[in-house]
Amino acid sequence: MTKHMIAFALTASLLAGASFANSLISPGPQTKIARSSLSASPDMEWNRLSKRGGKNVEIWTLDGDELNAVTFYGGVEVGKPLLKEADKKNAPLPRVTSNMLITDIPALLESTYRIQLNTTQMSIDSQEPEKVGGHKGVRFTYSFVRQDDELQRKGEAVGAFVDGKLYLVTYEAPAIHFFDKDVAKFRQLAGTLKI
Repeated sequence: MTKHMIAFALTASLLAGASFANSLISPGPQTKIARSSLSASPDMEWNRLSKRGGKNVEIWTLDGDELNAVTFYGGVEVGKPLLKEADKKNAPLPRVTSNMLITDIPALLESTYRIQLNTTQMSIDSQEPEKVGGHKGVRFTYSFVRQDDELQRKGEAVGAFVDGKLYLVTYEAPAIHFFDKDVAKFRQLAGTLKI
C-alpha cells in the first residue's frame, strides 16, 4: 500500500468509528450549549462530539477535534475548574474565583492547560476587550504545544463572567493551515453567542 492509501484507510476507519458517537448541529439557533444558558446560531453544520472535558463542557468540530475544535465552557461556577481533573490529588486544576476579572480568563486557561495537558510551551499572544453575548468580556489569542504530539497549535477565545459564572468559548487548530482555514467560521459563530 502506498502512504496515501494507508492514510486514507486510517482516516476512514477513525471517522467510521467516531461517527456513531457524534451528533450533527444544524444551522440556526442552538440553546443550552454545555448544559448552560449559552446559545448560538451557527450559519453552517457542525459536529458535536460525544466526549466532554467536564460537566459544563461541549466540543464542536468541522473536521475532527485534532484539526479544528470549538470548546464551550458554559456557566463554570466559582470554586470549579474548567475541565474535569485527571489527577485531583497530585495535579489539581486552578478554579474560578469570585474575585476574578475578565483579564484573568486567559491566565486561567493557560494554567489549566499547563497542568491538564502537561503543556510546557504556551503563550497568550494577544488580549483585548470584547462584548461576549452582550456582556463585557475579553477576546484573546494563544499558542501551545501538547507534550503528547508536539504539534504547534493556535487558539482564539472569547470569555465573560455573567451572574458570577464563567462563560468561555475557544477555537483551536494546528498552526499550519488549519487555524487560518477555519478561524473566520469560529468568529461568525462567536458573534452569535447569547448568555
